[in-house]
Amino acid sequence: MLNHFEDAYQAIPLALIAAAFLVLAWHASVGSTASVRALQLTMLLFIVAGALGLVLHFRSTMEFQLETDPSLRGWNLYWKVLRAKAPPALAPGVLVQLGLLGLAYAYRLPALQAERSNTGGTI
Repeated sequence: MLNHFEDAYQAIPLALIAAAFLVLAWHASVGSTASVRALQLTMLLFIVAGALGLVLHFRSTMEFQLETDPSLRGWNLYWKVLRAKAPPALAPGVLVQLGLLGLAYAYRLPALQAERSNTGGTI
């Protein structure tokens, strides 16, 4: 999360983390179906933002590596990008992991079971 202040795209992970804290606080205090759905939506946004971040980080790292060594091509460039420390190409994968963890948590919560029983088993 360091140096995420150059453009609006870099604020997305910070905004998502803040939103996740708010949704988690809401869910912890209420535990309603709406809070579970908001949690699921937030976690889906984590996965989308993480995937987009992986692409953006990979591209910027590749550009940096090509600036330092224009002769890099193919697999050599690919592995150099993945091993680079700045900017870390795989760092946004943490958002994907958090999103998957949140979705796993929200998969079979009691609030959703109550909703299923009220709607006759379908949602």
